[in-house]
Order: sequence, then C-alpha cells, then structure tokens
Amino acid sequence: MPIFFVVSLLASAAGAVCGVGGGVIIKPVLDLLHLETVSAISFLSGCTVLVMSSYSVARSLAAREQSISLSTGTPLAAGAAAGGLLGSRLFALARDLSGSPGRVGAVQAACLAVVTAGTLLYTMNKSRIPTHQVQNRAVCGAIGLALGGISSFLGIGGGPINLVVLYFFFSMDTKTAAANSLYIIFFSQLFNLLATLASHSAPDVRWQVLALMAAGGVGGGMMGRALNRRMDSGAVERLFMALMAGIICVSVFNAWRYAGG
Repeated sequence: MPIFFVVSLLASAAGAVCGVGGGVIIKPVLDLLHLETVSAISFLSGCTVLVMSSYSVARSLAAREQSISLSTGTPLAAGAAAGGLLGSRLFALARDLSGSPGRVGAVQAACLAVVTAGTLLYTMNKSRIPTHQVQNRAVCGAIGLALGGISSFLGIGGGPINLVVLYFFFSMDTKTAAANSLYIIFFSQLFNLLATLASHSAPDVRWQVLALMAAGGVGGGMMGRALNRRMDSGAVERLFMALMAGIICVSVFNAWRYAGG
C-alpha cells in the first residue's frame, strides 16, 4: 500500500512543477502496476489531482502571485468543468458498451500515448510555431470544454495538452502556463468529482488508498511549488519533455497489455 503514496507524491511534485497535475503520471503508472481496476485508478487519480491542484492554486492566490491570469483562466476553467462532466459521461458509456475493462484501458492508454506524443513534438518545435493571443471569452470557454473532456475521459485530471493549448492560443511561457494549467485542472476535477458523487457512480475504492494518495497529493504540491520557484523555464521544460517521453513508453506498453488481455 505505501506504493500508492510514493507514486502520488512523486507524480504530484512533478505535476506541480510542470503544470500537468500529476494524473498524467499517476494513471499510466498505476495501470502498469495493475493494483486497481481501470475505473478505480481513474477515480483515484482524479481525486489526487484535485487535492494537489487545490493546494497549489490556493497558495498562488493567497500569495497574490501574478502567474494566474483570471481573465483568461476563469472562462477556460468554466469550460473545462463542463468538459470534465462530458468526458466522465463518455468514459462511463465506453465502459458500459465495451463489456470489458481491459478494452477501455487499452483505448485510454492508446489515446494518452497519442496525445502525449503530439504534446512532446509541439514542445520540441514550439519556437518555430507562431502563437496567438485569444481574448474572446466564448472561445476560451470552448477551448476549456475540449480540454476538460479529453482529460476526464483519459482519467488524467489535466495533462500535457493544457500546456500546448496555453502556449499556442495564449502565448504563455512555460512557468505561467504551468500555473494556469493547475487553475484549470482544479475546476475541472472539482466539478467532475461533485457530479460523480451526486450520481452515486463512484467506483469501489479502498478508502485507505484514497487517503494515502490524497496525502501524497498535498505533499507533492508542497514539493512542487518549492522546486518550481528554484527552477527557470528552461529547466521546467526539460523536465516536462523527459516526463512526456517516459509516459509515451508506459502508455504504449499498457495499451498492448490491455488489448492482449
């Protein structure tokens, strides 16, 4: 059982530094270890990400840090909250129609590998790609809707795609994008969890595991904030790309194993 705490702690620390929430690491790693069902892992990952992002965002706002753009981040977050509900419904539908947890796990892992690979390629070439400054709130909300839907369906809580969107559509640097990504993730996961509890559709989980992972999420959030303050944007970007490369490898293996099972 300590493995759940260690995974959530390290993933949340890395997620807080890079702005990917940690779920994009927790989900494939727990899938790899095969310690819980696909549905339980998605739920545990989302809860851990919510705890970590709650801590990180609360500390940023309390410290009056200027990295979170409320004018842009709030409509994005609102859209992501709605998208999170949609993605959760799509996952439940796919699970019910497939009749096999392994098939759903294979689809999630394959999609995560593709999304992560695209994110890595964009990050490696972003200096040559023109960016934009979207100001329209309706467009921001639509972008957030897509982000929340994809992240919720994949069970990663947030993820690398947030950063690509914030780079491309809003011309944010790495550290600013990381802070705003966590702000979006917080709202997406909060509303997703509330909807899951209200509909009584939460999977069976061991509450001791949930408590351990939540503790790891808080500890990781604290570690991540401390590390982020000491790292420049270049170091954060290098860590991000290393994580993406590792996640691609694990996700491809998970897709193969679930499909074979």
